[in-house]
Amino acid sequence: MKPTHRPSLLPLALVVALTAAFQAPTALATQTHKTTANAVAKPMSEEQYVAKAKGIHQRVITLDTHNDIDVNNFGFSRNYSQELENQVNLPKMIKGGLDASFFIVYTNQATDAEAFTAVGYKRAYDTAINSFEAIHRMTTVLAPNLIEFARTADDVVKIHAKGKKVALIGVENAYPLGDEKTAVKRVKEFYDRGARYMSLAHQGHSQLSDSNTGEVIGWKWNGLSPLGKQVIVEMNRVGIMVDISHPSKESMMQSLQITKAPIIASHSAVRALADASRNLDDEQLLALKANNGVVQIVAFNTYLKTDSADRRAAFAALRTEFKLGETVSLVGVRRTTPAGMSEELREQIFKRLDEIDAKYPAPTRATVKDLVNHIDYAVKKIGIDHVGISSDFDGGGGIDGWNDASETFNVTLELVRRGYTEEQIAKLWSGNLLRVMADVEKVAKQLQAKK
Repeated sequence: MKPTHRPSLLPLALVVALTAAFQAPTALATQTHKTTANAVAKPMSEEQYVAKAKGIHQRVITLDTHNDIDVNNFGFSRNYSQELENQVNLPKMIKGGLDASFFIVYTNQATDAEAFTAVGYKRAYDTAINSFEAIHRMTTVLAPNLIEFARTADDVVKIHAKGKKVALIGVENAYPLGDEKTAVKRVKEFYDRGARYMSLAHQGHSQLSDSNTGEVIGWKWNGLSPLGKQVIVEMNRVGIMVDISHPSKESMMQSLQITKAPIIASHSAVRALADASRNLDDEQLLALKANNGVVQIVAFNTYLKTDSADRRAAFAALRTEFKLGETVSLVGVRRTTPAGMSEELREQIFKRLDEIDAKYPAPTRATVKDLVNHIDYAVKKIGIDHVGISSDFDGGGGIDGWNDASETFNVTLELVRRGYTEEQIAKLWSGNLLRVMADVEKVAKQLQAKK
């Protein structure tokens, strides 16, 4: 457990400057400690690894860039100050030493007849505003003594130095921005409400961008829509990081042509290791490096280890049979009944899912080692300065060893075992993301000064 109060830390700019001097290990398996050039270092014991990792985990700022929320957990009788059954709340953050979290304003991508009308946009906007207000209620009314809201990268460092947890906001799916009449001006409104990153699409194409799901359902815009391109420009101007975890590859590449600031993938993994459309291939990783951005490797089982071809084909056939489409999550169906789906239909889908599991078993559940395998790959491919960590907790994330925020230390422990130094671990846990956030803030000030 991390102590409640900590000594004051260095300003963010100095932290970034100091950590920039450290490079990724050329061979991650190399022993951290060496005696002489010709002598082999004595292997560390498990107790020594744990002790070293505990010290590092206590000193660095641990920041998770993607934690979904349920607005029902932000009331007076039930809220994040309590030990709830969900994966991220304040008791679990304290127990696991998770210092900061981007809580997510998420809106499902509607596809009904009203989806892209004034009625559909208002419905999405209202959903988003409820989430914004819930997060702020946590930091101002429900638990202000335990957690504080950050609007800048420097705020994160200052709040952490007080001994408090840090809350930030990311927007998953910019669909609530609406149409040409409202979208651009709502970017500033969302910024004022605390949004510091935003993706333009989720599962299914929005009015702004294609989704990665287009690899199965086909494309709508072949990247960004004309309105989406305007939104990217405005995000640069106000200071919101562009998140490309759910938009399509072509959308990402077009965003890079437009943006004047670094971008992020808030919760993605490596496609070379797990062939999922939300993951980034080598071309995308290298493009992110050239942009000086960061990929936050996600602890999501099916993005770290993917199904066999036969199992994926069976799931595709099930979707076709029950006319589910790509916007309906089969994992989500197991948790709750999707809107508009009858319990009878859900039971039929359960039966078919069980049959698929029996015939084409799922791969063993991903572990912290699998997560760090993806981190290792990204570090070797694009360098330590462009890789971070995320969980997607309460949105499907969770792996053996990091099932919720209370187990956050296990990630640091595995990084220590792999030979990462404290300075490198500090970059992975928060330094790289905060550097991008500060760069986006700087670009916004420059753009605003030109007006």
